[in-house]
Amino acid sequence: MQFDHAARHSDLSASSRKGSTLALYALTLGAFAIGMTEFIIMGLLPEVAADLHVSIPLAGLLITGYALGVAAGAPVITIATHKMPRKALLLFLMILFIVGNALAALAPNYTVLMLARILAALTHGSFFGVGSVIAAELVPKEKRAGAIAIMFTGLTLANILGVPIGTFLGQAYGWRSTFWAITVIGAIAFVGIVLLVPKVASAASSLRQELGVLKRPAVHVALLMTVFGFGGVFTAFTYIAPILVDITGFSPGSVSYILVLFGVGITIGNIYGGKLADRKLFPSLLGILALLTVVLALFSLTALSKPLTLVTVFVLGIAAFGTVPGLQLHMLNTAKEAPTLASTLNIAAFNLGNALGAYIGGVVIELGFAGGLPAVPWVASLTTLIGILFTLWGARQQKQAARS
Repeated sequence: MQFDHAARHSDLSASSRKGSTLALYALTLGAFAIGMTEFIIMGLLPEVAADLHVSIPLAGLLITGYALGVAAGAPVITIATHKMPRKALLLFLMILFIVGNALAALAPNYTVLMLARILAALTHGSFFGVGSVIAAELVPKEKRAGAIAIMFTGLTLANILGVPIGTFLGQAYGWRSTFWAITVIGAIAFVGIVLLVPKVASAASSLRQELGVLKRPAVHVALLMTVFGFGGVFTAFTYIAPILVDITGFSPGSVSYILVLFGVGITIGNIYGGKLADRKLFPSLLGILALLTVVLALFSLTALSKPLTLVTVFVLGIAAFGTVPGLQLHMLNTAKEAPTLASTLNIAAFNLGNALGAYIGGVVIELGFAGGLPAVPWVASLTTLIGILFTLWGARQQKQAARS
């Protein structure tokens, strides 16, 4: 299958293409709901722990459970639903998502809540993977990264608006009210997908062909580009609160406002990263990753100044999500004959990068390496530098493939 021609021209009518913007917004709303589910538990840990009579660390495992659900669900759901038409698959995923969040709102105990979180997480990787493919097929070839960026804007807006509003709602009316709100948003997204997203065929390739791309070195390198290129972000961002409070000297109450600044940055980076990737994919990726590497390294110094920290956090957000559309588009280009599985695995790679980054930062702090917490940003910079090396490798592979 030629990714940018066959599926689009066989399944999307001219009238459907005219409505591509509304279809993208429906996907964006679904991404917003899923992003809100992923991150909201961080703001509601005390309320959840108190209501279910568990410790804060145990409640924190609800975040880990979700991440594992994403990593496990991405390939399993994609393979199991291989022949399902993509729009039908999106609707199936949204149904699972709605049921998972409704179950979370009704959960009588910690175990049920954990199972509900995992159920909702199973949809995450496949939704963003399939959604990326559909978004790219809705627009001309030269605008594919921008379309992917629009869908991922839902994820960034979940950080800026969804999590703060959901946290306020949960603190005022109980944490269950937040999950009911997410359930309603998911239902609205479901209706939007039904009405606005055109029918897109299932993968034209066989399951053997889909799985066959996993043997290709270029796919392995693309996944490593994502794991390390984005992993540096979470090496530092996981510990942003203690950095801001213990090193910079901000009050704990200021952290949430500073994170909104970060959220504004990632929204800007996501949009313009998509535009740049559509123009020059590898030059823009390398440039943004280089900026990310420098900003993370400088954060070790700027963290000593409140004004410079605010600037750094904002630019860090821009550089962090400026990489996302390009990394996702590169994976689609690398596995044109099997885009759904490859795209979904790349979403899992983002989450693996998050987990790896958090682990690396934790080791630095626990071992007291180079002073512990103050060293985390520049160690994060080294992690991203590894991502640059893999990106250079990927660029070389692309040139070799173009010659052959």
